[in-house]
Amino acid sequence: MKSAVENLTPTRVKLTVEVPATDLKPRLDAAYRAIGAQVQVPGFRKGKVPNRIIDQRFGRGAVVQEAVNEALPEYYTQAVAEHELRPLGQPEVNLTSLPMGDDQDLVFEAEVDVIPAFEVPDFSDLAVEVAPTAVTDEDLETRMEALRGRFATLKPITRKAKTGDHATIDLSARIGEDEIDSVTGVSYEIGAGNMLEGLDKALRGTKAGETVEFTAPLAGGDRAGEQADVTVTVQSVKERELPALDDEFAQLASPHDTLEELQADLRKQAEQAAKFEQGIEARDKVLDEMLARVDIPVPQNLVEAEVHRHLEDEGRLEDDTHRAEVTESTTKAMKTQFLLDALVARDEIGVDQGELIEYIMMTAQQYGMNPQEFAQQIDQGGQVQSMVAEVGRRKALANVLEGATVTDTDGTVIDLDEIDPADEDDDLDDEDLEDDDLLDEDDLLDDEELAADETTDEEQLAADETADEDADAAEDQLAEDADEAPKA
Repeated sequence: MKSAVENLTPTRVKLTVEVPATDLKPRLDAAYRAIGAQVQVPGFRKGKVPNRIIDQRFGRGAVVQEAVNEALPEYYTQAVAEHELRPLGQPEVNLTSLPMGDDQDLVFEAEVDVIPAFEVPDFSDLAVEVAPTAVTDEDLETRMEALRGRFATLKPITRKAKTGDHATIDLSARIGEDEIDSVTGVSYEIGAGNMLEGLDKALRGTKAGETVEFTAPLAGGDRAGEQADVTVTVQSVKERELPALDDEFAQLASPHDTLEELQADLRKQAEQAAKFEQGIEARDKVLDEMLARVDIPVPQNLVEAEVHRHLEDEGRLEDDTHRAEVTESTTKAMKTQFLLDALVARDEIGVDQGELIEYIMMTAQQYGMNPQEFAQQIDQGGQVQSMVAEVGRRKALANVLEGATVTDTDGTVIDLDEIDPADEDDDLDDEDLEDDDLLDEDDLLDDEELAADETTDEEQLAADETADEDADAAEDQLAEDADEAPKA
């Protein structure tokens, strides 16, 4: 077999592959046998039909098609390996010469997008500047109010309802004589704005036992957008009552004995969260600086296909402004993946079984899944190798981040090693904390930027501890696949 490669663009090549008739003959013989075993020709036993009879009855083209279909993937793979190409997606194949005679060669062309070749620069001198950490009294108050809200109670009221009150309502919607929908005993926070348009306005000023009517467009269903006559009966109205800020509350909401201790702990959490924000800003700026130092071409047709899929899913194909935004983010994500994969290869970054399992368990937490069930799904879906690659990219960026000089605008050098998720007090379990508040330096990576095929709008920055039994279960499920996985 002979092959040649032509660079059509920096990200697309055309392979020309020539397979001599002598090399293809075993494939043609196998095709004759396969067809002969499947057909019945009078006067011949099944499987014993001569080749010339098959040609006469079914045509030489059927045999060639059988042989080429069987052989093409192997010859294509050999040519890709010979020229050390890294294809992206499936090739477009054009058969330019078929062996319709015994002495004719097979020649085909295959166009395919490939990962571009580029030089990876030295990133050891990277320096970025971030905003200084600043924890204000307002930050502390926000955290305290969020904690109080978790222990709030609902108290019946006799006054007129207002924004923030919780009403229990019966609701029905009709269009003409048809009742479209009805619910009873639904709890609704006035001002939430997550049911029907006009509901908040209708409920303000009502009391228990009153009925109000209004017209609003339906929010969902087969008749979404149509105007409906809505009737709402208020069963009860309650106001949200927050607990007093005292030592008793501190003991109820935390492991602390006094309000002063609780406030000090919340301030510590706010300071740590600010440091995490600093680390995330540093990560983003380091990545931007890395991308600015190297010219990485991307296959535009793949970018356009991904953008089209994204906009189609959102129903926004005609939104040119959003298209430009998605195109920019998709292009950046693809460049990021190419660059980090190149760093993994250059620095010979490996991924061991423990790192793979840790990442899988962390991702399972992001999706709210049991780690063992998640491990089974990615194993059955053949996604282990993509997980290995993702962990390698994370390690590559973490290595660059570790060597970068990070200072704030006040000139203070930031030590990212000081960002320790263990400092967070898990006993408080503050729902107001973002996932970004629970990461370590190796986790300063953003899945939305790293995954070229998914903008899973979905970020994975959490590094919470997982129960030992879940870890053991996930490890049992993945041990064999992880051992067999090639190092990233």
